[in-house]
Amino acid sequence: MHRLRVFLLEHGLDAIIVCLAAAAALTIVTHTGSTGTDDVGVVFHAVAVVVMSLALTLRRRAPFAIPAGTWLSSATLSIVDGSLIAGQAPLSIVGMIAAVLLGDLKDHRQARAGLAVVVASAATVAYQDPTHAAGDLFFIPGLFAAGWLVGFTLHARTEQAEAAEELAARAEWQRRNEGRVAVAEERARIARELHDIVAHAVSVMVLQVGALRHRLPVEDVTSRETLRNVEEAGRDALTEMRRLLEAMRRDGDPLDLAPQPGLGGIAALLDTVRAAGIDTDLHVHGEAVDLPPGLALSAYRITQEGLTNVIKHAHTHRAEVHLRYCTDGLELEVRDDGGGPTTTDSLGHGLVGIRERVALYGGSMTAGPTETGGFALRARLPLGPG
Repeated sequence: MHRLRVFLLEHGLDAIIVCLAAAAALTIVTHTGSTGTDDVGVVFHAVAVVVMSLALTLRRRAPFAIPAGTWLSSATLSIVDGSLIAGQAPLSIVGMIAAVLLGDLKDHRQARAGLAVVVASAATVAYQDPTHAAGDLFFIPGLFAAGWLVGFTLHARTEQAEAAEELAARAEWQRRNEGRVAVAEERARIARELHDIVAHAVSVMVLQVGALRHRLPVEDVTSRETLRNVEEAGRDALTEMRRLLEAMRRDGDPLDLAPQPGLGGIAALLDTVRAAGIDTDLHVHGEAVDLPPGLALSAYRITQEGLTNVIKHAHTHRAEVHLRYCTDGLELEVRDDGGGPTTTDSLGHGLVGIRERVALYGGSMTAGPTETGGFALRARLPLGPG
């Protein structure tokens, strides 16, 4: 069925044209006796009609010349024999197909020229018909002009559909590109934040190694030299980290001299949300434990982004934050009871940053509407051994 459908889409019109050409030739041959035409004339007329009709199968090579040539050939043959074209249903259908094809041209100037060819040729065919009435000179050209109008309308619809598809593809590309930029920016932000945490830990180790080296006996040269090498390696690492941070910082970004926040800063964060007019409660489940600084910072940023989405999109005056301390991880949930977006795409690229932070610790995240209404952001950050 699929192959048949593809064949009909690609060659269905060609098959119809071939059938019409055969029917027109058969009609000419069967009416030989009634018209009194000799055999040579019958053959000439049949061949001319078949060639004129089958030429439409080459329309893709010359979209304007072939359909226009079909109509001009019809007018010419009607001058030779007035009853040859008029009154033949297969040739009328061939003419209608040619008229629609001329209306469906991409070049509007050629399409308008095609309309003139159709109207003039149809009027010629109608005028050369020995049995024509006065009204045929207007009705027949108007009928085929309507066919041209159908093709013109179809082309306009096709252009609109193609423009819509192009716009959708461009929007999809832009969305993906913005997503990649958001991921890169968030990763750079995470790296800058983790720099402070790692730099602080390395600084403490360097200071402790230096203090230990000075307390060793002078005669313990080997140990003192080993600790000196460790101390110098730590200082070199700090220098390289600062250079890397400067390279990652964009032009105009201010220096962040404030300490990186942790879960202890969530209370102040909730005060800011309450000041925005949203009543926010914090619920802590389980016994609080000390978290690694990087994980605590990510938990704070996730909560911050969830509350930001509540302010921007929830259209509500109440929200809840849940922190659950489990034996093997920390679970966060930010939920509201508003009528915000039903899909996560409308929340911008904030969720992209959350996914990056969750993936950094091998966690999981979900975001979407709840069964009771509102929106919920849930994230789980696993704790490593110890």
